[in-house]
Amino acid sequence: MIKLIAKIYATFFGVGYFPIAPGTAASFIIVILYKLFLYKLSWPLYLAVALFIYITGVLASSRYSSDLKIEDPRSVVIDEVLGQLLAVFLLEPTWALMIAGFLLFRLFDVLKPFLIKKAEKFSQGWGIMLDDIVAGLYSAIIINLYLLIK
Repeated sequence: MIKLIAKIYATFFGVGYFPIAPGTAASFIIVILYKLFLYKLSWPLYLAVALFIYITGVLASSRYSSDLKIEDPRSVVIDEVLGQLLAVFLLEPTWALMIAGFLLFRLFDVLKPFLIKKAEKFSQGWGIMLDDIVAGLYSAIIINLYLLIK
């Protein structure tokens, strides 16, 4: 039963099996959910949800990747869920900002510049989750700096 729960959660309820760019699909779903209602959460609750996703994501992705005997399976997308949540944290839910947050996060997640590449070197679910956290934070910093100087 634990094995099945880890699989369902790590793949974000099956989104990880999307045939083309499952990480992008998971990120897109989060953008839509944020635009519709996640932006209404108080920031402490939002961060509590993010922390819950982080802890459970480490556990589930560690278990599922271990079961598959693959270090960072393509089907594990709970990390993209968390990274995208961080990329849009506290943003107005306008399409321009949502698209910017989405594109920046995907760019950093794919290219893995600077600390992102190092973050994925951590073992098991720690590395799976941590590189996307850094990518999400980079995205949020850039967007917020832009909004600050705009």
